[in-house]
Amino acid sequence: NDIEYIFSYYYNKMEYIRFSSSLGKFVGYTEFGVKNAERFNKDPSILAVRKAAKETYCKHNIDIW
Repeated sequence: NDIEYIFSYYYNKMEYIRFSSSLGKFVGYTEFGVKNAERFNKDPSILAVRKAAKETYCKHNIDIW
């Protein structure tokens, strides 16, 4: 439960959108990021892929590290 999966989008070295598994949704940090976060959060397939990544990537590799 103490593992957090974060997936971020960057442009020009600036983070503009992030998915956080602890929140379970995307958060935008710029005007462009906020608009895309709203769009991504309305699409259940995009959210399902990011939520599944914690299970498939993080939990699978935690024992290795």
